[in-house]
Amino acid sequence: MKIAITGGTGFVGQAVTEELLDHHHEVVILTRNPDKYENRSGVTYVKWLTEDANPLNELEGTEVFINLAGESINSGRWTEERKKRIINSRISATQEVIDLMKKLSDKPSCLINASAIGYYPSSTTNTYTESSTDKAHDFLGETVQIWEREASRAEQSGFRTAYTRFGIILGKEEGALPRMALPYKMFVGGTVLPGNQWMSWVHIADVARAIRFTAETEVVSGPVNVTAPEPVTMKEFGIILGSVLGRPHWMPVPPFALKIAMGEMSQLVLEGQKVLPSVLSEQGFQFEYTELESALVNIYYSK
Repeated sequence: MKIAITGGTGFVGQAVTEELLDHHHEVVILTRNPDKYENRSGVTYVKWLTEDANPLNELEGTEVFINLAGESINSGRWTEERKKRIINSRISATQEVIDLMKKLSDKPSCLINASAIGYYPSSTTNTYTESSTDKAHDFLGETVQIWEREASRAEQSGFRTAYTRFGIILGKEEGALPRMALPYKMFVGGTVLPGNQWMSWVHIADVARAIRFTAETEVVSGPVNVTAPEPVTMKEFGIILGSVLGRPHWMPVPPFALKIAMGEMSQLVLEGQKVLPSVLSEQGFQFEYTELESALVNIYYSK
C-alpha cells in the first residue's frame, strides 16, 4: 500500500516508517521541511502546511493516512501558551489531513489518528478498555478528546477511522524512558510516590507494529488502545528498571518535588490508568513485548 504519514520524522513516525518499509509498503512523509531529508527507496518527503505547499499530486494513490503530527506533550512545562500550541497543532494538522483526503480523486480508505490513554481518567482501581465510557477532565484528557473529535470528521465523511490511544511509549533515546531512567543511572532512583499509580506502557516496536496492523486490518476502527497487555504500578516499574540497569531502587520521589520541577506536566507520572488493548487482542494482534522486563532488556541491551 501507499501510506502517508504526518509527524513521520518524529519518535513514533520513524519507527512506523521502518516497520512499513520492512513489510514492503510505500511511504510518503508530509513535512514542512522536506529539503532536510533525502528521498530513499520506498520513502518520499513532501512539503505540507506551508503557503507554497501543494502535496496533492504526490499523494494520489494513497490508501492510508497516519496522522501523528502535533507538538510534543512532554518536552517542556505546560504553560498557558504551550497548552494552546499543543491543542492547536493537533487540530490544524488533523483538519489539513482530512481536507487532503477529501480532495484526492482516488479516495483513501483509512485514517489512523494518534491519540493517548489520557482520554481515560486516572484511577488506581478501575481497568479501562475501548468500551469504557469514563472520560478525563484534566488538560491532557480534554486535549485528547478534542483531537479525536476533530479526527471523527473523517469517519463522518465515510473513511474508516481509528484512534490509536498510546500508552507510555518506551524507547532508548526518545520518549519518557530516558528521563525516567536518569535518576537510576545517577544511583538515586526510587519509587515515584505514592507508587500504586498505574503505568500502562508499550514498547516502541509494538507501537509501530500495532499501527501497521491497524492499517492492514479493515475491521479495526474507532478507539484502539496501544498498550502492552500487562501494565504495572509505578513502584513495580521502578524496581524492574533498576534491576535491568543494575542500579539501586531506594530513594522515593515525593509528589511535591515533581510538581515543583515539572508543574502540571507532573501528572504524566504522578497519575495513571490501567488500560488494556482489548481491540488489538480480539483481532489477533500479538505483542512482541508483553512483560516490562523483557521490553527494557531489549531496549538497553539489544544491538
